[in-house]
Amino acid sequence: MSETTQLSSYSEEPLAQGARWHALALLSLAELLGMSLWFSASAIVPRLQAEWSLSEASAGWLTLAVQLGFVAGTFASALLNLPDILSARRLFTLSAILGAAANASFALFAHERVAGIALRFMTGFFLAGVYPPGMKIMATWFKRGRGLALGVLVGALTLGKASPYLVNALGSQDWRRNLLFISALAVAGGLVVQLFVRDGPYATARARFDLRQAARVFGNRGVRLANFGYFGHMWELYAMWTWSPVMIRASLARVGSAPVVAEAASFLVIGAGALGCVAGGLFGDRRGRTLTTSWAMGISGACCLLIGFLFGAAPWLLLTVAALWGASVVADSAQFSACVTELGDPQYIGTALTLQTCLGFLLTTISIELIPLLVRGVGWRYAFISLAVGPLLGILAMLRLRSLPEAERIAHGRK
Repeated sequence: MSETTQLSSYSEEPLAQGARWHALALLSLAELLGMSLWFSASAIVPRLQAEWSLSEASAGWLTLAVQLGFVAGTFASALLNLPDILSARRLFTLSAILGAAANASFALFAHERVAGIALRFMTGFFLAGVYPPGMKIMATWFKRGRGLALGVLVGALTLGKASPYLVNALGSQDWRRNLLFISALAVAGGLVVQLFVRDGPYATARARFDLRQAARVFGNRGVRLANFGYFGHMWELYAMWTWSPVMIRASLARVGSAPVVAEAASFLVIGAGALGCVAGGLFGDRRGRTLTTSWAMGISGACCLLIGFLFGAAPWLLLTVAALWGASVVADSAQFSACVTELGDPQYIGTALTLQTCLGFLLTTISIELIPLLVRGVGWRYAFISLAVGPLLGILAMLRLRSLPEAERIAHGRK
């Protein structure tokens, strides 16, 4: 890129380049810390199964309850336009602190399945005020480079979701202390946003409450197709994040590896998504979002088909393919959100992003429940194949979007 082209590409950004990257770094740190709450209970399932005599189905509900809580929270938030009529920064901070309180209550007061599931639901409910508002705040800082910025943000979020496995591997043998530590991280994340992050120069005035805005999101053809691509991606993503650590534990146990190796491996496999998100952001901005999402879903879909046949195989081979899956399965996530910010009504971007995540996470509750049923029926060898249908349908939606005039508005014409 020539110097003249670089200067013209930055002409829309009337602020020092360092300011927006500084804001992105702080916001990414806050997302990492806040979203560490998500899998905090999933990472300690083996201990809870032993201590609470949990069945596989009950253990699965500890993760599913977070998904359902998040769906309920995002639905309420989208219906009430909360990210658009309230300060997104204050919503983020309050939600992170309340989510941390719910997680800490699990550590301090949960001694059986029902209370644990209820508190995990509340954790997910409050996290609805962390993820979508964080994306909206980021969008106020970036027009050009938005795909990369969102990629960095979602990459940080991915590391946050992987972090409980690392805390579990390196931390205390007392799982309650580990959960309290993770709660403290989430509080710190909320305070970072409140004290050190401000809205960027592209922030719009606070919108008026409009109950019809949630329905209008799907009246926009470009946003609708971007959402359909996102739904295909989500069908695969959380089932992979939930059950691949379980499969890795079982596979490594079969070949005699120590449990701590499986925990560290699970962190690395999920955490590889952070690199995938950054790479997806770079390619999305430079080569086009519809192309990037299609390639990412093609690679992750192929991993769905292959990974089960490596169950019980040499650990290095299993973990290599699992890491590729972990990187590709979330590499496209930020690009669907970037499409919504570019194709939707700027004043109600928060509502559109929140509704997108609400419906996507609702879909994950089905695929998360499906995998253990298939494991019992056909084993790990074939269970993950069922997830490949999501990437396939997602690719079709994004290629359709690529063929439409609306695609010219994506990534400044790099559709």
